[in-house]
Amino acid sequence: MNKTMKIILSGISICVWSCCVYAQDVTREQIKGLDEQIQEIKGDVLSIAEELNQMEEKLLFPSNTQVSLFMALAEGELFRLDSVEIMLDGRPVAYHLYTFKELEALRMGGVQRIYTGNIATGEHALQVNLKGLTEGGSAFELTGSSAVKKDVGPSIVEITLAQQGITMNDR
Repeated sequence: MNKTMKIILSGISICVWSCCVYAQDVTREQIKGLDEQIQEIKGDVLSIAEELNQMEEKLLFPSNTQVSLFMALAEGELFRLDSVEIMLDGRPVAYHLYTFKELEALRMGGVQRIYTGNIATGEHALQVNLKGLTEGGSAFELTGSSAVKKDVGPSIVEITLAQQGITMNDR
């Protein structure tokens, strides 16, 4: 039995040693070349994904029916924005709860694209419902409405929120 164990152990050690020798055949240059190929493939995949996103947007939102709604805070506003609900022609199209970071970005002049969709040319009713807290901590709700005229081509509507009121401008 002792002799059989020695033969088995010798066989295993030969297999392990041959695997180590085989693994050493791969050079650093080959590994570096493989890494470069992987990085090229990743770059190609990212560029293809970007092209697909652009094609998807053109297909889903053709420019002649596209409308985009952008949200901004009026300069110097210090109230805490909690949520915004947007209704277009009486149906809800967007609802957003704001995080601290999003609110800070809006206070620093950032603009949020809150909705992109398709509508027919003509006039449409736009309603914005805002909920938040005043500087003193009192809860308040504010509603603003406006008529949006959609012409041929893409339309942009800028919605500016302030504690005193909501303004909407077509561009």
